[in-house]
Amino acid sequence: MLVSEILRIKGNTLFTTAPDASVQDAVRVMAQHDIGSLVVMDRGRYAGMLTFREVLDALAKHGGTLGSLKIGDIYQRDALTAAPGLDVMELRRTMLERHARYVPVTDGTTLQGVVSFHDVAKAVYEEQSFENRMLQRYINVLSLIQISQPTRLLSISYPVFCCNKKNH
Repeated sequence: MLVSEILRIKGNTLFTTAPDASVQDAVRVMAQHDIGSLVVMDRGRYAGMLTFREVLDALAKHGGTLGSLKIGDIYQRDALTAAPGLDVMELRRTMLERHARYVPVTDGTTLQGVVSFHDVAKAVYEEQSFENRMLQRYINVLSLIQISQPTRLLSISYPVFCCNKKNH
């Protein structure tokens, strides 16, 4: 399965923010839409990601308040990105290695969407469930074939040699 297939199934709703927006407003949007990340766009171009990880880190550094903090002060500029043609299993491995929960999908300079670790786990689960169902059907068909065609036993005759103790 490819990353583009996850986006196709998931849809293309994208939540963005600008570097000069307030972190407080970003948190409201994230809470309102039950999302864990916003794509940071600067003058129409992808600039990075704001996730709840950066928000929590900012809260810890600023005594539990966000005040007038701006997105540009805390967002992740070097976020992991994925190409739409990337295999989902490869993306999963990379996300695990980099501890990335949200990955923007870009085709060149065009942002196509964001894939979350939840999206990847769901896709892998569904793909493996489908493969398991196919294997179970295959095994069931093989079992039916074996039941409907009884095994033929081969009968082999061996010469029997008998010895009489008297002749020895």
